[in-house]
Amino acid sequence: MPKKIRLGILGGGGDSLIGVLHRVASHINDNYQIVGAVFNPDFEQNMAFAKEIDIPTDRIYKDFDTLIEEEMKLPKDERIQVCSVLTPNFLHFPMAKKLLENGFHVICEKPMTTTLEEAKILEETHKKAGTVFALTHTYTGYPMVRQMREMIKAGALGKIHKVDARYYQGWINPIIHDKEKRSSVWRLDPKKAGISSCMGDIGVHAFNLVEYTTGLEVKSLLCDFNYLYDDNQMDVDGTVLIRMGEHVKGVIRGSQVATGEENGLAIAIYGEKASFRWEQEKPNFLYMMSDTEPTKVYKPGHAYNSEFSLDGTKLPAGHPEGIFDSMANIYLGAARAIRGEEQNDGAFPTMRDGVRGMNFIEATVESHKNGNTWVDLED
Repeated sequence: MPKKIRLGILGGGGDSLIGVLHRVASHINDNYQIVGAVFNPDFEQNMAFAKEIDIPTDRIYKDFDTLIEEEMKLPKDERIQVCSVLTPNFLHFPMAKKLLENGFHVICEKPMTTTLEEAKILEETHKKAGTVFALTHTYTGYPMVRQMREMIKAGALGKIHKVDARYYQGWINPIIHDKEKRSSVWRLDPKKAGISSCMGDIGVHAFNLVEYTTGLEVKSLLCDFNYLYDDNQMDVDGTVLIRMGEHVKGVIRGSQVATGEENGLAIAIYGEKASFRWEQEKPNFLYMMSDTEPTKVYKPGHAYNSEFSLDGTKLPAGHPEGIFDSMANIYLGAARAIRGEEQNDGAFPTMRDGVRGMNFIEATVESHKNGNTWVDLED
């Protein structure tokens, strides 16, 4: 077993769901050891949390700049090798940029930045740095998503006709109808979240899943948002028509006010020979449908699956795996890249996915503001 990769964590303290998800995922395949962190901007809370989860406190720093400064003083074989950026959106760009400039590998939450311009700057920084950058579009790590990708690549659907992706949640519903509450949530604050809430937070996952599974890129889109209240500056619901080619069309639907919905990410891809359907809340089932045969159900852990799917499956068939395992597969891909090992080109979302995501988010906002017009995405 290779020596564990030294991991630093930025953000994700307290009861943060993202924090738990990343910490557990980093441990699942025994590739990482957390050696330093800034979990919280309040230093006392930061230290208390480190003690709570039993992380040595000698490298728990008061702020991000201090972490960089002190880690760079250490010998290369002792300092943090890769940092996970789990902070609110507006901090992703400055933190990732400084980490790359100082030779660190980066694992970053999405959206990668708050603007497309920042994403392009970060892309150039990354090219100069030559280090690994992984963007945690978590759902690309599910074995059945990877199975779908490999089968589409092999021609299982033939020519693709239509794509239908949705991501429905209801968590903002209790907040959005209270003026005081909606004014105090960072995801509804453009200074912290960026220009979009719904599409920036969850719609971009659906967009990424469309491009990841089909191997096609969205060429243009038309978007219609719902803000619900005039004083709310951020979209909480939206529908996006997409064109992926002259005869390849689709729709991406996102909502944070879909009452009663939990984490309803789903995708259906329709081709000339067959179609696939997958739902995140039932991740072990990949449905393949056709006009001439009964519906087939693919499940993880079976020998009939692709090598890529099986590589991301940790348990025997019939043992449910979930979002921790999915994120763990992205961490596994990043670990292999850091060590210079060969692997599938879909092992983890890259800087390219981050730039594409920001292009999508800005295009949806532009389309809506222009009166629901078609907007081209950059190549």
